Amino acid sequence: MARVWDIPVYDSTRVRDVRVAVEAASAHVRLDPHRTAVAALVATELATNLVKHAGGGRVVIDIVDRPGATRAPGVQVAAIDYGPGIHDITVALRDGYTTSEASLGAGLGTCMRISDDFDLYSTPRGTVAVARVDQEPAPCRAQRGQGPRAGGINVPLGRNEHSGDAWSCARSGSRVTLMLADGLGHGTQAAQASSAAVDELHRSAHLPPEEILRHMHLALRPTRGAAVAVAQVDTDSGELAFAGVGNIGARLHAGDLWEHLISHPGIVGAQYPATVPARRLPWRPGGPLVLHSDGLPSRWAPPDDPDLLTRDPAVVAATILRDASSAASPVRDDTSVAVLASDPVDRRHDPA
Repeated sequence: MARVWDIPVYDSTRVRDVRVAVEAASAHVRLDPHRTAVAALVATELATNLVKHAGGGRVVIDIVDRPGATRAPGVQVAAIDYGPGIHDITVALRDGYTTSEASLGAGLGTCMRISDDFDLYSTPRGTVAVARVDQEPAPCRAQRGQGPRAGGINVPLGRNEHSGDAWSCARSGSRVTLMLADGLGHGTQAAQASSAAVDELHRSAHLPPEEILRHMHLALRPTRGAAVAVAQVDTDSGELAFAGVGNIGARLHAGDLWEHLISHPGIVGAQYPATVPARRLPWRPGGPLVLHSDGLPSRWAPPDDPDLLTRDPAVVAATILRDASSAASPVRDDTSVAVLASDPVDRRHDPA
């Protein structure tokens, strides 16, 4: 099930809570002691920066799958704030640079170097930084290829232990498939439904979206059911196929516009429509696709900053989540956002 740690960080005492949580997440995915220490260092530095430079914020720790021939879960750490932003990102990302006396002296540059993926987005409205640490070091840039990449964030209602939402991405040949599921209700039973959808995605990733959904309907029958959307890019044909059942939101950035992709009414695992045809469109590099559960406010405004749209998909997702809600208007349900986009620029070794 989707285990999530959502930790408010407004004073130094919560930095230790972040470290304990990331060590628990590392044990959950069986990181070895060295990889666990890397994750703990990165999480501690990001949490310390929230207190020292942003006046506080939150750290969300997710278990995420790195898509590949086999599932390989890792630990994702997202630090989110509404602070003043980073004045000079190039300087801040220099290895070892830190202005915080309370920090471990690692700095964002070191976090970027030792993480398997790291990116951040900072404006005067605040900063979002996301780091991922996998069971084994990520391949170098040349080995990654230039295909679509996915990222997301999942936040449970009321900082519960489990979220009823889940997202995942799977690769099969030339097909890259992003799925987001919202189990009915919240809590453990909702999490069981969305987790069953994730498991079925990885069994059926070789199929087109409409067939994946049919397989999910059978797999989710023993559960309370879920709303599910599936988006698949075929890199050989340059085509995006989308199909959904239930109230999962989907928007595709095409040119200067955001286009809604519509799901069909129903519940996967319970009340499945007679037909669920997929919509097929050209896949244009640079035009991210956003999937989100109904925990996101219905009138959320898609991002309009071209720089943000080039960032790591997880950073885009976390920024959308941050900007769609606030302390005065908190989310009222489990909330997840997942983004599929062209392979972003690798900033781990080139902060400029």
